[in-house]
Amino acid sequence: MQKLGLIQTLSQKLSPQQIQFIKLLQVPTVELEARIEEELESNPALEEGREEPEDQSDQNEEFDEKTDAADDEISFEDYLHDDYSGYKMQGDGSSPDEEDREIPIATSATLNDQLINQLGFLGLDERQEKIGEQLIGSIENDGYIRRELEAIINDLAFSMNIETDIDELEEILRKIQSFDPPGIAARNLQECLLLQLERKIDHAPEVALAIEIIEDCFADFTKKHYDKIIKKLNIEDEDILKAAIYLITKLNPKPGGTSGELVKTQYLIPDFLLTNNNGKLELTLNSRNAPELKISKSYSEMMDTYDKSNKKDKKLRETATFVKQKLDSAKWFIDAIKQRQQTLLNTMRSIVNFQYDFFLTGDESKLKPMILKDIANEIHMDISTVSRVANSKSVQTEFGIFPLKYFFSEGIATESGDDVSSREVKHHLKEVIENEDKKKPLSDDKLEKILKSKGYNIARRTVAKYREQLNIPVARLRKEL
Repeated sequence: MQKLGLIQTLSQKLSPQQIQFIKLLQVPTVELEARIEEELESNPALEEGREEPEDQSDQNEEFDEKTDAADDEISFEDYLHDDYSGYKMQGDGSSPDEEDREIPIATSATLNDQLINQLGFLGLDERQEKIGEQLIGSIENDGYIRRELEAIINDLAFSMNIETDIDELEEILRKIQSFDPPGIAARNLQECLLLQLERKIDHAPEVALAIEIIEDCFADFTKKHYDKIIKKLNIEDEDILKAAIYLITKLNPKPGGTSGELVKTQYLIPDFLLTNNNGKLELTLNSRNAPELKISKSYSEMMDTYDKSNKKDKKLRETATFVKQKLDSAKWFIDAIKQRQQTLLNTMRSIVNFQYDFFLTGDESKLKPMILKDIANEIHMDISTVSRVANSKSVQTEFGIFPLKYFFSEGIATESGDDVSSREVKHHLKEVIENEDKKKPLSDDKLEKILKSKGYNIARRTVAKYREQLNIPVARLRKEL
């Protein structure tokens, strides 16, 4: 039997205005203009330009404040801690400003076009040419064919009614592998390197040895097990081995490069500008983050007209409701933009104050340990708000453009009891590895001892973690002959 009961809960909801602010906060500068353009197009009550200083009447306050806010409200906790990835632009996202346009790129033939053009010089019959075109169509942007030849045979049978076998397919593939760029149409890295080595005109000893290494000792080569290679191939002259290894390392592992697809290049636009004026740091917000928006005067006058009219007219009431909604939406948007500007400035000012020494000198060792909570407590805002700013914004300094998340790092204790930034420790770790004897690279245990001698209390596993974050391989892979 069902029972009825009352449950009292306490929850916090976000209004549509708050949701709009959070979304705008996440949007980077380069996308903000597109977002504003979209709002201007969809809301005729919103216009570009500076708001006139004259007093605005409170005509909208007489209207009933009923909105669909209750339907749109969501849980405060759910929204603040979701994995919001930022506003997605609609349409082509174009901007009227010349600065935001894509950099013009000279037109050129794609990789596929180049290969098809070379295929025409082989003198193949119509059937073989279609097979060649199918193979070329299977080449990925980096220049490799990763699709199984059996699958390509099936494709030819079903889509073109062409019957073939592995032998014929490999014969045509071999001809395509002779095309430029060298190494094209390889099925794996080993084959790619061999194809390039086979192109070497001279038959110097290091070329022959390089081919032998890739053919017979490829796994050992990738792991830098040079002792095993020497033993397996009975190499007596280490100079030839060095020359062969040098030759291999100069080959192109991605023969397709980016020629298969033209790359769109855009300007990197910082959200903040930080200048050093005789030892005093001055922070400004990128002007693109401070657009001049105002309420349409004509729409405001419509509301004045309605206030003085006969409000019993149904069509007039419907029109007034529409105008009221657009005016409210325009006001909310302008307020959200202003709140966004203030939040960005408050967050960045706090970061500058926290990392003042770094911004003065550009010395990475001057960075202090700083986490999101430090800034959130300073500006009295939620950690998720600071996270949204830090993850999508950047600042231009005299030392380059830095993403804000660059300045956040863990703290490492020193022998003196002070905390230093993990970035400072990484800086010293990288420095030690760069200056090590390349024939006897330092292990993580030795790196740990060196860092401890510098006063950093750090464990070996932490050294390994920082080394991996710096994309530095283990000692064995750093060894040179």
